[in-house]
Amino acid sequence: MSDILKKICDVKVQEVAAAKKAVPFAEMRRDAESRVSTRDFVGAIRAKIAKGQAGVIAEVKKASPSKGVIRPDFDPADIAQSYMVGDGKISAACLSVLTDRQFFQGQPDYLKQARASTLLPVLRKDFMVDPYQIYESRVMGADCVLLIAACLDDAQMAEMEQIAHSLDMDVLVEVHDGEELQRALKLKTPLVGINNRNLRTFEVDIQTTIALKKDVPADRLLVTESGILSRDDVKTMRDAGIDAFLVGEAFMRAREPGEALAQLFQ
Repeated sequence: MSDILKKICDVKVQEVAAAKKAVPFAEMRRDAESRVSTRDFVGAIRAKIAKGQAGVIAEVKKASPSKGVIRPDFDPADIAQSYMVGDGKISAACLSVLTDRQFFQGQPDYLKQARASTLLPVLRKDFMVDPYQIYESRVMGADCVLLIAACLDDAQMAEMEQIAHSLDMDVLVEVHDGEELQRALKLKTPLVGINNRNLRTFEVDIQTTIALKKDVPADRLLVTESGILSRDDVKTMRDAGIDAFLVGEAFMRAREPGEALAQLFQ
């Protein structure tokens, strides 16, 4: 685990300990299990791809550790609506909302606001280190959770996936190299994200996805993450048979994120 990733995960452990004091585990679990009707995250991506379009998970992100504040005028509901509409023809399949406070200037309310303003399924983008967070994600309104292989061992990933699926949430498992990919493929989720950003150096190389694609079984839905900034990048991926994308920064810097999405994927 890289220094920055270890630092983030260590902070998460502290955050979860504090959260459990405010809302005990049993209470959070009961609340999560009482929630009904998630939106079909995987189905929304597959539906776009079935139409011949890219399945885009559009990110709602104010800041990042590497870039600082990306979007000062940050309104999650407006951004989410812009993504849902796109240009009227091309639009997002799903949303990804950052809820980490310390490193990405996110918060749980951003997820709630984004989901309430659209009909799109929503991924909680955060760093999961404890099963408590899976229940917490459902209470926030998340339809899908992110499991980062570099943060978790196999037993943790399997337990968190089982909890998520029991709550009718989808799981996006994120990897960066071949070893992490083989671990991720032990899970049941069809959603496998390949992060083109090296979390040790923060350098980005979109060839990372293409190099690992050959090892991803056909029944999995491969999502390329990070570094998709131009139509050439999109073409490179789609020519390689990769049709699902998680994109954030490219849209967050645009005045109308949904129009920027449509232009990138037209």
